Amino acid sequence: MNDSDHRIEQLLAALRDDNEALRDHAVASLGQLGPAAIDQLIGLFSDDDRVIREAARQALIQVGSDAVAPLLEALRDDEWAVREQAAAALGRLKDERALAPLVAAIKDRDGAVRLAAVESLEKLQDPRAVEGLMEALGDQTVREEAARALKKIPDPRAVTGLLSGLAGDNWIVKRHAAEALGLIGDIRAVDGLTEALKDEDWLVRRNAAESLARLGDRRVIDALLPLLEDENDMVRDTAEGALASFGWTPPSE
Repeated sequence: MNDSDHRIEQLLAALRDDNEALRDHAVASLGQLGPAAIDQLIGLFSDDDRVIREAARQALIQVGSDAVAPLLEALRDDEWAVREQAAAALGRLKDERALAPLVAAIKDRDGAVRLAAVESLEKLQDPRAVEGLMEALGDQTVREEAARALKKIPDPRAVTGLLSGLAGDNWIVKRHAAEALGLIGDIRAVDGLTEALKDEDWLVRRNAAESLARLGDRRVIDALLPLLEDENDMVRDTAEGALASFGWTPPSE
């Protein structure tokens, strides 16, 4: 074993130390070693200890672009934990070579891998991921994260799927969808957002009101008026602002 290999072995062992500062130092040092440590770090993705798996991932992120190709290979590994950590690391590296493999990973057989893939695509914010993320809206394991990711990539292709999510039964999806539809700015969302003004979740109502203001269709004024007496003060304030954006003023006494 040469000095470099010995140093790597020492740092890998330090990842298991109880001292957090020592572990952090090992992560940073392994990252600085570059390609020399990549294979060993990916090998730790299958470790039984999640702390070790995540430490190895952090070190690979610090390695940078040299780690992308090996991580793409790891994304096809037989072990779910390896695929999960690879997907998570690729999102942090933000390399477009990972886009298509991450979209494919949305259909992985393991939920943790699908989740890591969707969260990484959210970081990449590439419109080419929209269709895959739309499909993920139908996956109960990742639909909340998919809706949040689509909010970061405003694209008219997502309108239909987001409207379905807005009319669904998951309040987190509805919150994200109500906001995303306003950011996209497509007039097809007006009816769905108007209906969402009556949702039982206050943040869905607030986001819907804000999005309707963004869309600028004055036909929604009458639907916004009841929100001026909403039980939630943030909903009331947002409705007031939305109405003001339409030039509406309260009738004089």
